[in-house]
Amino acid sequence: MKQYIVDAFAEELFTGNPAAILPCKAMPAAGLMQKIAIENQYSETAFVVRKGAGHYDLKWYTPGGEIDLCGHATLGAAFVIYNYFEPAEELHFHTLSGELIVTKNTAGYTLDFPRGKIKPVPVTGQIQKAAANLAVEAYYDGGDMVVLVPDETALKSFVPDSEQIRVVDGLGLILTAQSDTYDFVSRCFYPKLNVLEDAVTGRAHTFLAPIWAEKLGKTTMIARQISERGGILTVRLTEERVFLTGNVQLFMEGDIPFDL
Repeated sequence: MKQYIVDAFAEELFTGNPAAILPCKAMPAAGLMQKIAIENQYSETAFVVRKGAGHYDLKWYTPGGEIDLCGHATLGAAFVIYNYFEPAEELHFHTLSGELIVTKNTAGYTLDFPRGKIKPVPVTGQIQKAAANLAVEAYYDGGDMVVLVPDETALKSFVPDSEQIRVVDGLGLILTAQSDTYDFVSRCFYPKLNVLEDAVTGRAHTFLAPIWAEKLGKTTMIARQISERGGILTVRLTEERVFLTGNVQLFMEGDIPFDL
């Protein structure tokens, strides 16, 4: 069967976030999906099964387990389906986070995601340890922990400690700051999923969008994740949804020894 390796939220190859996309005849067993994800060693491997015209089941696996929401691998899946299987301008993915819609447009591909639940929480000593004493504010409501740091320079120089991050509440730790070039910047860490730093994280922006929309007084923003690879997203917020727009680059199309 075919496996596609793509760079998502990328304007050119070797930027953005790489993901493996596997269009399958039926959803493989969980154990096999996990083994393939471990073998790939990308932050996400996505498994896609067609249900009907424009509708697909979608699952995401990290090297550390299945995840309930992933932006860049959804973007990558839409790119693969649109370019190699079904050039529908609107694709519907059925996932653990409900139905996610991706539309093709002149700006790239736009993800229609649920707005992340987020609320201010006290900056605890453990949060400060995980954030190397940079934490100014913290936000959390059962998803990822979001921590505001003083500025972009401090964020760029932050060195993650995986053991300290693992202790903090939340699936991942997101550090963010306002930017002179973009509306805001971020870095995202998921050692609980065996991914120390994720390159560009769509799910993180479902939590970041409400915070920065309130701080900046705008609902459409340009964000950059300042990982080593880096990537840019256009973020638009409504009362219930977050829309993330980005581009995808194909790195490789290859055969793997399965008939799934």
